Amino acid sequence: MSLISIEDALDRLLRDVKPTGTEHPPLLESGERILAEDVAATRTQPPFSASAMDGYAVKAADTVEPEAALRVIGEVAAGHNFDGTLQAGEALRIFTGAPVPAGADAILIQENARRDGDNLFCEEAVSVGKFIRPAGLDFKEGQVLLKAGAPLGFRELSLAGAMNHASLPVRKKPVVAVLANGDELVEPGQVPGPNQIIASNQVGIAEFVKNCGGTPMMLGIAPDQPEEIAARVKQAIQAKADVLVTLGGASVGDHDLIQDVLGAEGMELGFWRIAMRPGKPLMAGALGPMKVLGLPGNPVSSLVCALLFLGPLLDKMLGRTVSVTNQSVTKATLTADLPANDIRQDYLRASLGTDEAGNLITEPFSKQDSSMLALLTKADALIIRPPHASAAKTGEKVDLLKLR
Repeated sequence: MSLISIEDALDRLLRDVKPTGTEHPPLLESGERILAEDVAATRTQPPFSASAMDGYAVKAADTVEPEAALRVIGEVAAGHNFDGTLQAGEALRIFTGAPVPAGADAILIQENARRDGDNLFCEEAVSVGKFIRPAGLDFKEGQVLLKAGAPLGFRELSLAGAMNHASLPVRKKPVVAVLANGDELVEPGQVPGPNQIIASNQVGIAEFVKNCGGTPMMLGIAPDQPEEIAARVKQAIQAKADVLVTLGGASVGDHDLIQDVLGAEGMELGFWRIAMRPGKPLMAGALGPMKVLGLPGNPVSSLVCALLFLGPLLDKMLGRTVSVTNQSVTKATLTADLPANDIRQDYLRASLGTDEAGNLITEPFSKQDSSMLALLTKADALIIRPPHASAAKTGEKVDLLKLR
């Protein structure tokens, strides 16, 4: 199978993906979830004309003459009401949030009022409607205020509460089974043998899944034994995982067994080998309803491929607008030369800063080996070098993906 472009690979990966189902957790458990349906207000807010300040409910026309005394006929606090109707020459002590009584058309704030017993003197005239929040100022019953696909943060949850929703329809979190493979790997915290290394990819991928709104299901590390790999794959199938992500073992070496094992389990191969660097041996397919992504074993390759492929896949499953890495491609000025590129699209780890004029500048790291996680952690961005791109000189603008 020849190398395919990133655009072609993404199209094949996403074309038949459907959003996950809907569930209705309590409002307090809906944070950072994705709204599955439009949500409309069940009430008008405020439901009545309310005072915006502490002061006195008055008729605006009565405040024009500063020496004229108004008679205070009572008071009303938030959560209560005044049954009567305000007449000319009368005022009502009122507090923030209380319903404006019938007959009143303005609020004289207490700072601009002088009171002597039941007599009230206006030190500043008010206009009609002053400091009154009319009914429906914020929103009206039936108005759609939260749209499907919206992430639910603290502002959205506050609004939903004001709309009188105790729960919200959200997308079920996609379950992503994560399986590392290789005799050379041991879990973090264990003592590796003389020919082994610490497996780190599964930790980063699991956290990436959580950041994208999914739930990671850890399948551990399978040794290079077909029956062990198959047993872990069956766990993902039995758990009805939405996605299986394998780490390593998807290439063509004698010890790369993932593709053969998945094929024996019935996987339909969608594509394999992408014209990109790092990450060429990426594989995608489906095991029944479960999507399969076989990411490269090199740590940087797996994480970059997660940004470019797993992120958009989870976007679509959650009903969000699909965008590569959930971030915008932007431009920055090079501070170092870059050579011409070959047939693969490069993603170069780079620093990001600003020049004296405040313009974005970027410098690619001199080393780009796909095993070097420390450099990826230091990187602020990935410079994108299209296939067959000509050499780029210092001062030219290049496309990049911000990582911070």
